[in-house]
Amino acid sequence: MQPVRTVTGTAVPLDRSDVDTDQIIPSDWLKRVERTGFGQGLFAEWREDPAFVLNRPEHAGATVLVAGPNFGVGSSREHAVWALQDYGFAAVVSPRFGDIFRSNATKTGLVPAQVDPDFGRRLIDAVAADPALQVTVDVGTMVVRAAAASLEAPFELDAFTRHRLLEGLDDIGLTLRHEAEIAAYEANRPSFLPSVDPIG
Repeated sequence: MQPVRTVTGTAVPLDRSDVDTDQIIPSDWLKRVERTGFGQGLFAEWREDPAFVLNRPEHAGATVLVAGPNFGVGSSREHAVWALQDYGFAAVVSPRFGDIFRSNATKTGLVPAQVDPDFGRRLIDAVAADPALQVTVDVGTMVVRAAAASLEAPFELDAFTRHRLLEGLDDIGLTLRHEAEIAAYEANRPSFLPSVDPIG
């Protein structure tokens, strides 16, 4: 994955709480075998309503989703994160996230910025009032700000997760940091042990 240091752009105010992963990406979309294209299914059932916030032209091209509390609860499907990223979101701001959703997000480079409920409410209202408002999610300083609306608040990330995002390290990237040690081990590994090497 690519390093994520700051995400700056316009935002979509999703003024709903307890949004579960089935609402983020309905189960019909889970039949796809590739990891791309899920953006078309993001909030698919809600997008059937022409008035739904993602259908409004003033929010086209937004990179930050500002949601109500308990975002991403429900099943553990990674597809929810893939759909948000494929649609163009690089960060989600909410007063609370489902634990598995938060974990899936950080492993693929989607920043889950958990903020104080009062700040979350004020940010949703500010973005709804001004769709052109620029919102910044800064992983380095762990701050969400909308300077034009005089809004700024911290969010928490544990040191390891923050490091992963800043360095662009997914699970494979973390493993590859030990590539030399793995190669040395494999070179001296007894040949009678099971192997996944197709040649040996």
